[in-house]
Amino acid sequence: MTVPISMIAVIHQANAALLEQGQLDAVEQFFTPDYVAHITGRDMKGGHKGIREVVSLIRSAFPELRVEVEILVEGEIRVAWQRTFRAIQQGAYRGFPACGKEIIWRDMVTSQFQDGKIAEEWVVTDLAERLLLARKQ
Repeated sequence: MTVPISMIAVIHQANAALLEQGQLDAVEQFFTPDYVAHITGRDMKGGHKGIREVVSLIRSAFPELRVEVEILVEGEIRVAWQRTFRAIQQGAYRGFPACGKEIIWRDMVTSQFQDGKIAEEWVVTDLAERLLLARKQ
């Protein structure tokens, strides 16, 4: 018998495995096949493939990424949490060439779960603002 993993543990483990360690094969362990993210002005569909593409894009620009997760509220099927990223931008990211500077940015996330996996997320990020500020310093 397997013991169900808590929603909070899924969030911590998914961030560590995917974003910090780049383990793209772990996507199925944490996300439903039809996963959708609503990210500051756009929707990301594409399920597991979409997640792999986004993680690869982030890790190619920020290969030594560190992520800190702070849980704010846990409900029956949703968790509201904050993620703080720290990394030196070593590659291009969405039109921003590498700047060689440490970038620190935050995401505010609400994750909705289905059958122990993340099915849908709402994300607000300040990454673009931080990338612009890094070029002015």
